[in-house]
Amino acid sequence: MSEPLPPDSAIEQLWRTVLTTGDLTLERRMRVLFRHLPRNPRCRFCNAPFEGLGAALVRLLFNKRPSQYNSRLCTVCEKFAREHLGGAEIEMAMLFADVRGSTSLAEHMRAVEFSQVIDRFYQAAAEVLMRSDALIEKLIGDSVTGLYFPGFAGPDYVQHAITAARDLLRVTGHADLNGPWLPVGVGVHSGTAFAGAVGSKEGVTQITALGDAVNIAARLASQAAAGEIIVSEDACAAAQLDITNLEQRRLSLKGRSEPVNVRVLHVARQ
Repeated sequence: MSEPLPPDSAIEQLWRTVLTTGDLTLERRMRVLFRHLPRNPRCRFCNAPFEGLGAALVRLLFNKRPSQYNSRLCTVCEKFAREHLGGAEIEMAMLFADVRGSTSLAEHMRAVEFSQVIDRFYQAAAEVLMRSDALIEKLIGDSVTGLYFPGFAGPDYVQHAITAARDLLRVTGHADLNGPWLPVGVGVHSGTAFAGAVGSKEGVTQITALGDAVNIAARLASQAAAGEIIVSEDACAAAQLDITNLEQRRLSLKGRSEPVNVRVLHVARQ
């Protein structure tokens, strides 16, 4: 009989299973029960209803409500993270989006006006990221970050990230004839990263991703001009993206010794 896994190894294996397959055994068992409760919208994993009498019941009995990371999911993500601090190295995709020239924008606006513009950006970006099955890691300052795990976004998770990047430019007006209402640049990369929960059970717990791949995605976004999506060639290959007519660049990124090959995407103006 095999030896029991040490606690750290068991947690790592558990995170890898959840992030790559989306398999939470208890939640799978509850799907049958929850699907009989009224009504939509529901958690896409466990069928817990988010509105009506059914929502009140699952909040009371199971403390389930829409997740802060994606309102299409329930709070099982937060509960799992608090109970299983740690994570695993997995293949994933990352999307970073930054407002270009936010300091200049703020200089020419009242503080309340600038806050309203940024809040509009957060709301538009959050809707795009949630619809694409990302976990929203950050809405902070003038940037947003979406994490795409195969267990949550499915096998086409890299394609989801690239599609979300295009949608994000569209909702900020980069496809409009009059131009964007907010200048935004986006970076997308895929690769191996450490994903999991950091923090403490008694304090703040955060689901996040760490490592070189995450840093690359953030650096790509920082070099994207307004209306540009800079996608690493690794992400292009993983998404089987047709790069024939896409602009190619070779970028030197801060903190990295080797340049990164990328392709540049835009959205066509309507």
